[in-house]
Amino acid sequence: MQYDRANVIRNLEDAGCAPDFIIRFMDCLKKGEKEMQLKLLAGYRFSLLERIHEEEKKIACLDYFIYQIKKSNIE
Repeated sequence: MQYDRANVIRNLEDAGCAPDFIIRFMDCLKKGEKEMQLKLLAGYRFSLLERIHEEEKKIACLDYFIYQIKKSNIE
């Protein structure tokens, strides 16, 4: 399957991939290393999910603090 290089790069940029990641991915694409492409994408996806989970924990802490303030009428 042929890929439009510009579209692949744009998609990776839109996903927030760093320039060095894009270069590595495009090198794998050029060499036809499909398994490595999938490995790179899966690794990046995992790192994004980890960041989401970290932010969710922060939101949960704030939600609990808001609840405590409302419950005790702290000023």
